[in-house]
Parts: sequence; C-alpha cells; structure tokens
Amino acid sequence: MGGDGTILSIITLIRDTGIPILGINLGRLGFLASVEKKIIKKAIKQLIKKEFTIVSRSLLDLKCNLPLFSNFPQALNDFTLHKRDTSSMITIHTYVDDLLLNSYWADGIIISTPTGSTGYSLSCGGPIIFPNSNNFVITPVAPHNLNVRPIVIPDSHKISLKVEGRTDSFMCTLDSRYETITTQHQIEIKKGKFGINFIQLKGQTFMKTISEKLLWGLDKRN
Repeated sequence: MGGDGTILSIITLIRDTGIPILGINLGRLGFLASVEKKIIKKAIKQLIKKEFTIVSRSLLDLKCNLPLFSNFPQALNDFTLHKRDTSSMITIHTYVDDLLLNSYWADGIIISTPTGSTGYSLSCGGPIIFPNSNNFVITPVAPHNLNVRPIVIPDSHKISLKVEGRTDSFMCTLDSRYETITTQHQIEIKKGKFGINFIQLKGQTFMKTISEKLLWGLDKRN
C-alpha cells in the first residue's frame, strides 16, 4: 500500500524470490500501484476468487568497475546519471555493445526499462513502451543538441557509459536509490537475469491503466 516509490523499495526485499506484488495506490499517479483505494474491497474479492494473472516485469542489471549499488544492483524503472556540483553540462559517452552510439552533451541521461518508460523518461520526452516489449529506452535530459532524441533499443544489447565534465563528481540513481560517482567509474547495463512478478486483476490492462492515469479521451472539447 502506497505509491510507485513504495513498490520500488519493496523489490529490493523481494529480489528473485518470485513473490508477486499487488500495488494499492495511496499516492498520486501510480502506474505500478494500479489499484485505487475506492476499489480495495473489489480487489480483495478478486484475489480470493483468483481472478487474476501473474505478469513479469523485466529489470535492468548494473555492473561497474568500482563498487556501486552493490547491495542490489538492479532496477525496475531506470538508471540515471546527472551533473551534480555545477551548472555546466556534462558529456556522457554512450556505447551499445562497445560501439559508440553518441556522446550526449546534456544535464544527464536516463536508461529506462519498459516499466520505467512511464516515469522520469516520460517526463523528459521519452516514449511509452508496453511492459513486455523487451526494450531499453535511452533518454537524454535537456540535451544541448536539438537533433538528439530518445532512442529505443532491444534489451538484448549491452549499454556502457563513461562520463566527464568540469567537475569530478556526478550523481547516479538506480530507481529511488542514489550514489555519487567520478570519471573513473565505467558503467555497464544489461537486462536483468530475473524479473519481478505483479498481480494483474481481471479487467486490468496496461492500455486501461495509461488511459485512466493520463486521462486520455477525457478532453473537455470532446
């Protein structure tokens, strides 16, 4: 019970046990905590009657040449890298399978799973991705070059990041957790070896969730 932040914390406890999650939204938007307070009784009845299916959401897995998020180096939503102690932009050299994709000159970068595509990445202009799409979304944060846009790649690829800037200190996040890194950190992101199970009640779909949460089709002009 809570919001999406609560669920992101819960997965660090559940890990690879396979225990399914049913999120009851006590927060605001809540894409992961999809059951609203007003239908809690109905949701419990559906659980008792087993009117649900189990869906698996993929994780991203982080590796680094230096200790980084060593307690739980996985994320359900995203990994981000940001400038920290300066107003100057940073340069993030981004490789896909060891081939240079781009050197992003920006405030930061977001590497998102399909689940995370409705989070920070969406706020920065990234696309909404269906949960079972088997993709990563690379979304720059306030890029200097106007021709740089979010890109979607299959999650069978490896993404590597190297950062540089006017300072030697940068901030990175893994879901709701954060740490400080330097130019010496070399980061590698792959699809996680296990997923997180969610309970999807009968009548719930991803399309229904995004339509309700984003108020699609409710334009007052219609």
